[in-house]
Amino acid sequence: MSSPPLLRGAPARTDLTGPARTDLAGLAGPAPRGLDAAELAAVAGRIREHVVAMCAGPEGGHLGGSMSLVEILSVLYFRVMRHDPRFPGLPDRDVLLLSKGHGGIALFATLCEAGYFPASALEEYARPGSHFMAHPHPEIPGVEIASGSLGHGLALGVGYALANRLDGSDRRCFVVMGDGELQEGSVWEAASVASAHRLAGLTAIVDRNGLQITGGTETVNSLEPLPDRWRSFGWRVLEADGHDAAALTEALTRPADPVRPTVVLARTVKGKGVPFVEGQARSHYARLSGRQHLRALNAVRASAGGER
Repeated sequence: MSSPPLLRGAPARTDLTGPARTDLAGLAGPAPRGLDAAELAAVAGRIREHVVAMCAGPEGGHLGGSMSLVEILSVLYFRVMRHDPRFPGLPDRDVLLLSKGHGGIALFATLCEAGYFPASALEEYARPGSHFMAHPHPEIPGVEIASGSLGHGLALGVGYALANRLDGSDRRCFVVMGDGELQEGSVWEAASVASAHRLAGLTAIVDRNGLQITGGTETVNSLEPLPDRWRSFGWRVLEADGHDAAALTEALTRPADPVRPTVVLARTVKGKGVPFVEGQARSHYARLSGRQHLRALNAVRASAGGER
């Protein structure tokens, strides 16, 4: 398919780029191109390899909720969003806000594969003084907001979408949330405001893996019927298999509803790609041993079509 249009204009504004961010941004590679199914699957496999490598470090990482995000993020960055890693601060870029900040290592890995910084930068994950930690922050090129405290991303997305309208900009704002996060009342306050202001440029994506740190979402605090709940707040609701790149691409490239924000409920599996933790709440945070890292790496490579 055709690639997202690259942004044109001046280099990134200095007021958007602190010193540490500038150091990393200077290592950016070429902008991503639209990928076919096999190419995108290969990218997703490499993203998963980066994630399990970071989880095998001395501090571990949020494995389960990062692995469930991989296809969502790869489709956004390699098929849907308008962005250019060479100029991460350009004002007309599409914006992604990772509200479920505990999926940060998946975002780091995706930004790496998209060309924002080299893979060697990820080797600094969780080391003293590193920019790469458990949750994202905007000193890292391509990261828009600091996140990790759940329930705030959608409200920030409302702010971005309103600002875009005032600027007369057609850029889109995507907010990626966890399903357990939907138990935060602030999410529904933001959903109500977005509908009231008819923010057609705002798209929320829910990583519907059915698990949160204390167990199943339907056991802890039931969310269903989730599509009807969003519709009752005035949103257009789309549903997709969150590990099917074609289904996600179709949902995320549909023309915007002219008067409603859109939510995509992406059905996923926590820990996807690592069979010994798939679908288990205990995968929320993991410190993989050397043996577990090898098992996870072999599984990821096998599911991606063999070793590269």
